[in-house]
Amino acid sequence: MRPRKLLRAAAALAALALFTTACGADGHPGSLSADAAAGKLTIGIRYDQPGLGEKTLNGKFQGFDVEVARYVAGELGVKPENITWKEAQPANREKLLTGGQVDMVVAAYTISDERKKLVDFAGPYFHLGQDLLVRLDDNSITGPESLNGKRLCTTVGTTSAQAVKDQFAHEVTLVEYPRYTDCITALLAGLVDAVTTGDVILAGYAAQNPELLRVVGKPFTNDFYGIGLRKGDPNGKARVNAAIEKMVSTGAWTAAAKANLGASGYQLPKPPAITER
Repeated sequence: MRPRKLLRAAAALAALALFTTACGADGHPGSLSADAAAGKLTIGIRYDQPGLGEKTLNGKFQGFDVEVARYVAGELGVKPENITWKEAQPANREKLLTGGQVDMVVAAYTISDERKKLVDFAGPYFHLGQDLLVRLDDNSITGPESLNGKRLCTTVGTTSAQAVKDQFAHEVTLVEYPRYTDCITALLAGLVDAVTTGDVILAGYAAQNPELLRVVGKPFTNDFYGIGLRKGDPNGKARVNAAIEKMVSTGAWTAAAKANLGASGYQLPKPPAITER
C-alpha cells in the first residue's frame, strides 16, 4: 500500500475510533444520552394526578414524579428551563417512547413484563399497591372482593380494573374514561361505585375531596413505578439509575416525597432498591 493510501486509511480509522468513543459517552443520535448532551430533554408526565404529576391552572408543573424527572435531568446535565414537558396518558406512554416523541416517561408508570416487551425501565423509584377510592358514606366496599354487582372505573390503557375482575370480583362492571379526573367526576356523581389504581394516586384525589371521598386502605398488589425509556440505550439507562440512587442517598427523594405526598396523609414507603439494570 502506498504511503498516501496508508495515511488515508489511518485517518479513517482514527475518525471511526473518535466516533465510537463519542457514541459511547453521549449515545447514538436520538438517544437519551445524546439529547442530554445537547442540553435538552423532553419528558412525559401526567397532568392530572395531584401529588404526582399535575399541570396547574397557571401552567406550572408539580408533583413527586415531576421532582424525580427534574432531578434525573439535572444529573444528566439538563437545566430545568431546558426540559419540555409532554402529557403522557396511560394509553400512549409506549407510543411516546417508541415514536421518539419523549426521552423518558415519569408518569406513575408501573413496571410490568408486558410493557418491557416494548420499552425499557430504569429504577424502580417508588413502591406502591393497588387500592380503591370510594364515596365517604359508602361502607359496602371493603376491598376488591366486595365489588360484585358494582361499577368500577379506571382509565383507558391500564390493566388494574381488569385484574380486579379476573382475580377478585367476576361480576363487577368495568367502566373506562380517558382520564382519572373523569372517573372522580363519575364517582362523585354516583355513575360508578369505585375507582381503582395505585394507592398513592388515589390518596391525592381523596385529599382534594376529604369530605366526599376516601381510600379503602387495603392495597392488594405489590407494584413499582419505574422511569420508562426507549430500548437500546444501556448507557442512558445506567445514568438514570445512578441519578435515582443519588436522589435517594442524598435525602432529596425523601424531601420530595414528603413535600408532594405528605399532605394527603399517605404513608410513605421506603425508597426501593434498583432492580432494572
